[in-house]
Amino acid sequence: MTLEPLKHYTFHAYLISVDIKLSNARWTAEESITELSELCKTAGLIVKGSYIQQRRSPHRGSYIGKGAVEGLKTIIEENKIEVVIADDELSPSQQRHLEEELCIKIMDRTSIVLSIFAKHARTHESMLQVELAQLDYLLPRLTRMWTHLSRLGGGIGTRGPGETQLEVDRRQINTKIKYLKKELNKVIQHRETIRQKPTDIPLLTAALV
Repeated sequence: MTLEPLKHYTFHAYLISVDIKLSNARWTAEESITELSELCKTAGLIVKGSYIQQRRSPHRGSYIGKGAVEGLKTIIEENKIEVVIADDELSPSQQRHLEEELCIKIMDRTSIVLSIFAKHARTHESMLQVELAQLDYLLPRLTRMWTHLSRLGGGIGTRGPGETQLEVDRRQINTKIKYLKKELNKVIQHRETIRQKPTDIPLLTAALV
């Protein structure tokens, strides 16, 4: 299970951000959420609006305050919003809490960037790197719900007696992560071999055109 490119879908998105007014910030919250909006458009989303909340720090449980979460419910219903996207990387607990409160898909800046990378990956190495990054991002965000991971490939473990679906999912993802790392190492070693001088390679090499 990975964060697939969004190019085949048209989701109506709403953006949220927390402005903590850092004196040494390189850009403002408005500039940051404008950039996020452009990233969302690149990922294939339709941005319907945004909200910036001024706080001393992001809410530990829900990123934005409880009152703002309640206000979002009305915005989501009136504008038929299908995904809410945070301008910062959400913790697994923040993402889970927002999904439970708002009952829609929750994403963050990191997941949008990964989706764009997946959309534009062309080489075998880049595809492996993106999938590995997606699984690393997904692993701590698994919840105790039935998440179908059949796309990880058949034969990667089976459910044992007394094992919860969450444990199965985690084990399958960890197995796929190990596999991807091995494949990446093979690609890197192959590239380094190709870069060697011809005299350093003990075998005769050729190219077919």
